[in-house]
Amino acid sequence: MEHPLYRHASEVSFRDTDASGWMHFSNIFNHVELAEHALLRSLGLLVFDRGQGGWPRVRVACDYKRPLLCGEAIEVQLAITAVGTASVTWTFEVIQAAGELAALGSITTVRVDGHGRPQPLDATERKQLERGL
Repeated sequence: MEHPLYRHASEVSFRDTDASGWMHFSNIFNHVELAEHALLRSLGLLVFDRGQGGWPRVRVACDYKRPLLCGEAIEVQLAITAVGTASVTWTFEVIQAAGELAALGSITTVRVDGHGRPQPLDATERKQLERGL
């Protein structure tokens, strides 16, 4: 990723792997979510609150380029590619310690209220998120 908005260091843990010792494909999204939540907090934005809602995923996509092994250091790089009325589309790359691309993809989230209904982004949320475009 040429100009990531946010970088998040992580490590593949034993619980992330399957019987092969490689990260199970679905667990890549756990690391991306940790990066996303850290970025939202760094912007002063809500991650989740039972009364105020959060950002459930409505679309995810990932292309896997190489397996990741237990104990490998990784970096998740995030960028924002679109901000809608109530949605954000994130792109991500997961890079292993030697700099090799392991996975890339996108996630679209929708801002919802405490009842799970889409909620238009308020001016503060929009301003913070659009800085990343």
